[in-house]
Amino acid sequence: MGLTARIRTRDGWAVSHAVVTVADMTGAQVLRAEADAEGAVRDATPMEAGAYTVIVTAVGYAPAASSVIVTARGRAEVGTVTLARQDGTELPPPGPWTVDPVHSSVAAVARHLGISSVHGRFTEFSGAIEIAPDDVTKSRVEAVILAASIDTGNGMRDGHLKSPDFLDVERFPEITFRSTGLTATGSDRWTVHGELGMHGVVRPVDLDLAHLGTGPDPWGGTRAAFRATTELHRQDFAMNYNQVLQAGIAAIGTTLKVELDIQAVRGESLPTA
Repeated sequence: MGLTARIRTRDGWAVSHAVVTVADMTGAQVLRAEADAEGAVRDATPMEAGAYTVIVTAVGYAPAASSVIVTARGRAEVGTVTLARQDGTELPPPGPWTVDPVHSSVAAVARHLGISSVHGRFTEFSGAIEIAPDDVTKSRVEAVILAASIDTGNGMRDGHLKSPDFLDVERFPEITFRSTGLTATGSDRWTVHGELGMHGVVRPVDLDLAHLGTGPDPWGGTRAAFRATTELHRQDFAMNYNQVLQAGIAAIGTTLKVELDIQAVRGESLPTA
């Protein structure tokens, strides 16, 4: 005898903090049970045969209600109940995630001579993501980039970018980002509000973030993929160097387009392979 149910998100993840309430046809509560760490509910409380209403609730999710029949043997199998985020948006499962630098990229694009683009990337960085369980807007992101790891494919240009004219990596070896808030802009899109520290200056920066999906990886772990973009102005970070051509065109553009392609591994450690 008893009630069984499985509580899942739309993409199949367990909702471990869900609560199942069963009411009879008069509206009186006859059972209340909490899901376990796997999102499963197994309760042996006896119930009389008949029709009941099952209501599943969880902080941060819209409630779900359904009908269930308790058999003569006192069993009620609710099956899988799918909960949607209260604001209609989804993120990966709650908890810590670690950015995998091997399968991620931090890149920037600048205009050159007004007619083409120079592409660069940072090859050394780390980051951590914490998806909040109850209110996803309280999720946090922190990242550190080693400024000296800039790579544009040209050693002379990279040396200039590391100099006091630009990043000044001797005095300011790290570029940091720390989120201050999260706003949903669509079912899988977000604005990450944060503070970017670069070249000794800290400025508020917003990232346009898309969650591309979550799933298993070949090492037995779980990965989430994100893409984020933003635009930065060099002058905001006290990088005012420029060379102006005869036509008045800046040799190096003052606006940088930043493109982040991130894979994060669930947990606080990375696979060894």
